[in-house]
Amino acid sequence: MAGNKALSARNRNSADEFYTQLTDIEDELRHYRSQFQGKVVLCNCDDPFESNFFKYFAMNFNHLGLKKLISTSYAGSPITGKQLPLFDVEGLRATRSVRDVYKVEITEVPDLNADGAIDLLDVEHLLRHDSNAVTPLEGDGDFRSPECVALLDEADIIVTNPPWSLIRDFIPLIAESKKQFLVIGDQNFITYREVFEQIMADNLWFGYNNGGTKWFRVPDDYEIKTESRKKIVDGVKYFSMGRAYWFTNLDTTKRHEPLTLFKRYTPEEYPTYTNYPAIEVSKVAEIPMDYDGEMGVPITFLDKYNPEQFKIIGNSKWLGKPMSEVAEKGTYQAGGIRFYVPNGDGTHRRLYERVVIQRIGATS
Repeated sequence: MAGNKALSARNRNSADEFYTQLTDIEDELRHYRSQFQGKVVLCNCDDPFESNFFKYFAMNFNHLGLKKLISTSYAGSPITGKQLPLFDVEGLRATRSVRDVYKVEITEVPDLNADGAIDLLDVEHLLRHDSNAVTPLEGDGDFRSPECVALLDEADIIVTNPPWSLIRDFIPLIAESKKQFLVIGDQNFITYREVFEQIMADNLWFGYNNGGTKWFRVPDDYEIKTESRKKIVDGVKYFSMGRAYWFTNLDTTKRHEPLTLFKRYTPEEYPTYTNYPAIEVSKVAEIPMDYDGEMGVPITFLDKYNPEQFKIIGNSKWLGKPMSEVAEKGTYQAGGIRFYVPNGDGTHRRLYERVVIQRIGATS
């Protein structure tokens, strides 16, 4: 069981305290609405009182036709109680613990204020007055704790912004549960073995709204050195990043769309790697239409990956030969073994991470 020590370490990791905006959640979730009918949704890394994931599903509970919504908080959340003070929730005043770790379960969201619409006021009224909806957790709310893992058995779809420093724990746990999921994270997670193995097994792929500028709410003491990546709105601090991607195993239309190919292979334009028998393709748009062998492409390829058009052979971090076998002046191995291309002067240049692919139906 992950204890408070591990959880406190997580909370000290600033990247774990990026809170997704409701507009970004709405923009992504609109593509999957039909897949949520009659499902139990679990938000297992979200403070139920503050999370925009929880708010989205609570407000759209009836529209999506959900069966149940479950959300859990965790010890040490820096935003707990800032929007809906826990002292105001009936049934929790007497049982309130020092840690403020709770589970929220909703099976219906009625129009409690009779204004003809389901909105946050109805959700807030429900949480304040239904003592059965909010219950304290026995542990610290860590998604790896026994009581939180047990909730996976009840869930159909997990939707959350997991702690990024623990993604190597989170993805295998969700994959082992055999549940559907939609989570937001850093694009570079695909370079982690635990994540890439799921991509290789066709158990994980990208969602729709990947990259671009996304603004995340961050704690007040979060340091942002670049002014253009910082803004404060109504006293709330936000940080922007361009590598935020959606990871999912829910079906998407885009993964069935073939990538248009127009380039033809020439050995001059597509050099072979020094330490692996594949050609370098520096841009996804320049994948040759007539090359049957293995090709190394940028990791952005996975945002356009169609498993009916290409097969994934592996990842440059694990397929490359040790540089001791190349051992040329000017080479280095920091960050793991990757692919190298010759510079033409006897030295070799190491490339950023590559995904190795081959066209479906290739003759070699």
